[in-house]
Amino acid sequence: MSIEITLPAVTPDFDAGTINLWTKAVGDKVTEGEVIFEVETDKAMIEVEAKGSGILGKILVEANSEEVAVNTVVAILLEENETMDILDDLSSTPSSPVEQAPIISDQPTGSLPVQQTEAPPMPSTDPKRIFSSPSARRVASINNVELSGLSGSGPKGRILKSDVDHFVANNDSSLITNDAQNKMPRVVEEQDLTVAAAVPAATASNVDVIKHSSVRKVIAKRLVESKQQIPHFYLTIDCEADALDNLRHELNAQAQNSKTSYKLTINDFIIKAAALALQDVPQVNASWTDEAVLQYKDIDISIAVATENGLITPILRQVDSKGLEVISNQVKALAEKAKNGRLQPADYQGGGFSISNLGKYGIKSFSAIINPPQSCILAVGASEKRPVVKNDELAIATMFSCTLSADHRVVDGAVAAEFLQALKHYIENPLQMMLRGGQY
Repeated sequence: MSIEITLPAVTPDFDAGTINLWTKAVGDKVTEGEVIFEVETDKAMIEVEAKGSGILGKILVEANSEEVAVNTVVAILLEENETMDILDDLSSTPSSPVEQAPIISDQPTGSLPVQQTEAPPMPSTDPKRIFSSPSARRVASINNVELSGLSGSGPKGRILKSDVDHFVANNDSSLITNDAQNKMPRVVEEQDLTVAAAVPAATASNVDVIKHSSVRKVIAKRLVESKQQIPHFYLTIDCEADALDNLRHELNAQAQNSKTSYKLTINDFIIKAAALALQDVPQVNASWTDEAVLQYKDIDISIAVATENGLITPILRQVDSKGLEVISNQVKALAEKAKNGRLQPADYQGGGFSISNLGKYGIKSFSAIINPPQSCILAVGASEKRPVVKNDELAIATMFSCTLSADHRVVDGAVAAEFLQALKHYIENPLQMMLRGGQY
């Protein structure tokens, strides 16, 4: 009997995504557990494995198809004794999502409680309600399309984004009722509307329209919510890095002589110092909820990584228990996966604290936006030679600035200052790091 391959809920909050690539072609043999296609979420590219074995008989949703809903049938898998003839009656149009029980994923240690994903809403008997997908409502709103007049192709007449897109593209009067047709305003292409709103008509021809990626949309939404809903305040402290840099060169020289596979950076030391400071001031390793403050027992630090699609923050787990060599190698591995879009949900879900370092770009200092639901993010600037006063005499030292952005609902000013003092202590006395949390 043939098997329907559906788009799974690859993360708890995933409701639709883009099938980026099929790794198998029609007629190919598929083994259970083998990667069959890749789906792009708002965070990364995730490989989807086959849940059974057989022959890939038909692909219903081609690569680069956008906003494919969870539980949509995307392909048909035939058993080895079945032939392609049984596919003749199947429609080439992708099936609509089927109702499924809520999915709960394994939650990473230290993350906020994750709510269950909801099954797609089913129409009720109320004739006044219009059942449509969120993306269908958004496109309809942009184009001034009256949803009440559209006929939906989804389950029990649910209006999908494809229905609205079809009407927008073709202005197809067959899709609307006679009563609603007279009410329909002129349809405007979404892309044209965006350009017209952004630039004067005279210069629109000189503008490149760059479509938002899923990652960029989520970044924009989360940053706006963070600045609107979280009361940020900022504290900056200067740290001397000469002792740290000397130790770093010494350890790297030892690694080169012994052919050990690591090369430490200043950022590795900062991550370690931040983890130890979070141990000393655990109030910073927390999140706000309406009912209570959640203070995490594990020290999981999100590291900001710039990619072509935008910023993403993979997580280094239990940093306080790891040595510098492990930290350095794991940070490099996570950054590589992030830039290649290969992060798995466990790589970026959770975390209680974030670090963003723009030092390599020559940025002296900056204030970062908090990554919700976390309560703090540390912004690290470039190290540079500065004049300082030591023992009442002018001297030159390598310095860099660290700015902590904090959620004032969770972290008071004195607590934030205490954390920065602890961070400065470990950075300026790096041998103290060797006494705690693993081997170097």
